[in-house]
Amino acid sequence: MLQISFIRQNIDFVKERIQHKNFKEVSIVDSIVALDEQVRKLKVESETLQASMNTASKEIGMLMGKGEKGLAEEKKEEVSKNKSALQQLNEQLGAAEKQLQDELVKLPNLPHSTVPKGKTPEENEVVRAGGNKPVLPETAVPHWELIKKYDLVDFETGAKITGSGFPLYKGKGAKLQRSLIQYFLDYNTAAGYTEYLPPLLVNEASAYGTGQLPDKEGQMYHATADNFYMIPTAEVPVTNIYRDEIVKESELPIKMTAYTPCFRREAGSFGADVRGLNRVHQFDKVEIIQLVHPEKSYEVLEEMVQHVEQLLQNLQLPYRLLRLCGGDMSFASAITYDFEVYSAAQQKWLEVSSVSNFESFQSNRLKARFKDANGKTQLVHTLNGSSLALPRIVASLLENNQTEKGILLPEVLHAYFGKNSIGDL
Repeated sequence: MLQISFIRQNIDFVKERIQHKNFKEVSIVDSIVALDEQVRKLKVESETLQASMNTASKEIGMLMGKGEKGLAEEKKEEVSKNKSALQQLNEQLGAAEKQLQDELVKLPNLPHSTVPKGKTPEENEVVRAGGNKPVLPETAVPHWELIKKYDLVDFETGAKITGSGFPLYKGKGAKLQRSLIQYFLDYNTAAGYTEYLPPLLVNEASAYGTGQLPDKEGQMYHATADNFYMIPTAEVPVTNIYRDEIVKESELPIKMTAYTPCFRREAGSFGADVRGLNRVHQFDKVEIIQLVHPEKSYEVLEEMVQHVEQLLQNLQLPYRLLRLCGGDMSFASAITYDFEVYSAAQQKWLEVSSVSNFESFQSNRLKARFKDANGKTQLVHTLNGSSLALPRIVASLLENNQTEKGILLPEVLHAYFGKNSIGDL
């Protein structure tokens, strides 16, 4: 959430930047400023009336002490009237503050100055690429065929148990999942990230804190009886560890990693791009999250991008790094880099990681703060990245490394998987 003081002082800039993010309701900025003026005016009136009542109450005591009961009774009547007026004033103030808050949460984060203009994924900027696209044998098939051939995932039984988009991993497919998860966690903890295993359901305050509410409620599974939400990513519970907390400046940066299943309704998704593991409702992902000093967040963003890039290089997957355009970014992000890996059998790029800097947008909602050396309390900056999301990594590993006799695995997975291949190699 943007800070109201910043909006008030930078009205035209805010309007320009949200349009860069393809946000249409620019007039909401003027509504917010008007509501803020109303709130500040009501606060002054409330504080002035309260001060007047406090002064009158002291005078009543003095008058009673002097035996001037008549004047004291007049003051009491004045205080009584003011008390009623103050109650009405505070009710108006509470309603105006709620209205202001309701409008503030509709505003997206402002895109960083380096975010390119654009509305669609086709307008994202390719920053760099790495790895080599493999040359596959003529018998090469997409991963959903390989999954059947080597009996790795049972989509039909998963659909019977739950529904379409809930895969059932089995045998070597389950072991490959576990191997990737453990490798990713080991890689992250070796880089100084502390591992967490968080709850998979969060309350409304947590979903609000990281910006999923009120923006993405339609994409989350909602347990209505308890008003809990199934997490779309470990970012939500892990970042909320520091909701309503104040840490010391010396504790920054705070580096966290977590493996969780992730749940997304993916409402409206259809077509060829949802085949196999390309798009599912439940998937495994390892996440990295950092809380950092505001002056260090873009330096840390670059470090996190390099961290994920090295992971893809270790998996020997061809990849490219994209800087997302304004219209393709998430509601809460100030800047996002996407990593895509090349799926050779499908001949298409598949997104496997997003690395984002939210600046103070999330921390303002979370009230996640630090106290600097001068004792001043400031908002931290929050960042997160996929390190990595498994379904499309698995799809690319299977497709890109297939041979006529089996599927070769990258060397970094051999010790975790216990073999160097899937199949008869």
